Parts: sequence; structure tokens; C-alpha cells
Amino acid sequence: MPHIVVKLYAGQTAEAKHQLAEALSQALIASIGSKEASVSVAIEDVEPERWVEDVYKPDILDNANLFKKPGYDPLT
Repeated sequence: MPHIVVKLYAGQTAEAKHQLAEALSQALIASIGSKEASVSVAIEDVEPERWVEDVYKPDILDNANLFKKPGYDPLT
């Protein structure tokens, strides 16, 4: 029962979010063989000025479960 949570800058349309959710679902199905009915995707809008506090520090910085690190560091 994979569940994907995507946090991104606020401002994307509902249609763009639906397309993203579908693309991520298909990638997950192709990568690990999940069944379509077992995949769920949540998309959370984050205001750009809140990114470091709400996403970078709690979810990215020093996260041992992070398999793909970003190419930026807003703390430097």
C-alpha cells in the first residue's frame, strides 16, 4: 500500500496536480510492481517563504530515509 506525499510551492493548478499524481503512480507501479488500486498520492501546497521551516528542516535535512537529496542548500 504505497502512499506518496509531495510537498511543493503553492500555485499549481488542480489539473497539474492530477497529472503529477498520475505520473508518480505510474512510476511507482513500473518501479516496484504495485497495483494501481493500492497507490495513493497526496499533494501539499507550501508557501515559498515557509519552505525551509516546514519542509527543508523537518523532511530533508539530516533525514536518513531520504533517497534523493536536492541540489540546493538554503541554509548556506
